[in-house]
Amino acid sequence: MPSLPIIDLTEAPAEVARQIQQAGQAYGFFYLVGHGVDEALARRLEALSHQFFALPEAIKVRFAMARGGRAWRGWFPLGGELTSGRPDWKEGLYLGTELSGDDPRVQAGLPMHGPNLLPDDDLLPGFRATVFAYLDQVTQLGQRVMAAVARSLGLRDDHFAREITADPLILFRIFLYPSRPVPEGVPAEHGVGEHTDYGLITLLRQDDVGGLQVRTSSGWIEAGPLPGAFLCNVGDMLDRMTGGRYRSVPHRVLLNHSGRDRLSMPLFFDPSFDARIVPLAPPAEDDRERRWDRESVHTFQGTYGDYLLTKVGRVFPGLRAEVLADDLGPA
Repeated sequence: MPSLPIIDLTEAPAEVARQIQQAGQAYGFFYLVGHGVDEALARRLEALSHQFFALPEAIKVRFAMARGGRAWRGWFPLGGELTSGRPDWKEGLYLGTELSGDDPRVQAGLPMHGPNLLPDDDLLPGFRATVFAYLDQVTQLGQRVMAAVARSLGLRDDHFAREITADPLILFRIFLYPSRPVPEGVPAEHGVGEHTDYGLITLLRQDDVGGLQVRTSSGWIEAGPLPGAFLCNVGDMLDRMTGGRYRSVPHRVLLNHSGRDRLSMPLFFDPSFDARIVPLAPPAEDDRERRWDRESVHTFQGTYGDYLLTKVGRVFPGLRAEVLADDLGPA
């Protein structure tokens, strides 16, 4: 049984806010049940995602991230994403809010905004429609959770929706962690190395294989699957805005030795790209010593887009040089 708190969103709003506050401060992670996301929809997306990853690489490369340009969408192969300079042993599909080419944000070349790279129905029937239906439901869940966070801070329920997430940046990932050994010469030590998430909250749907761990003051603990639940965690920007009252906690994914491929679907519910991140309270402590990278989220100044572009440039350095060099400057 998972040791992290379990919060039922069907309880009274004041009670939900109280429990989220306690969990956000103590762990930075908690499970959500009673969330209203269609279980059949989630299972359908899981099945279709396995079908996508089972496609030959010669087909998947048609949807490679390099083809997504500044929208930062598409597929990457095993070992194609880095954490702290080391390759993660996973492959994945980067997705987000669907925007057409004539959207003003796309016309302006705003990074992280654009169309998704997905197979059409002739290749993988129903995949596109299922992705978009799931994105819509989990995005609505993100707004509900942030309303409860606002309530827990003594703010109006719509504080974040008005100030920070009027146009939230929705970054959705589908990851496959293969159950096969890392080849000799590939310096991957984890499915994903130790890290924190960048934005407000992450809403994770994971299958029953497990492998996610959260760092606590007493060591690493398992954040395994809870059937039908989302695992929610605090990101760097919520940590910064609350002065560390809500904690962005390091976590990692172990190499998968289960004998079955592991599927993970995190949705990052983040501030608007151009939202300026202003603290609601001064930091309670210097957080450098408890972070693996010795970087404080409380020293950052600027918009969320500024913060995000710096981070993703480290995750995909090759794509950074090709696509986002003008935004990021020299490496």
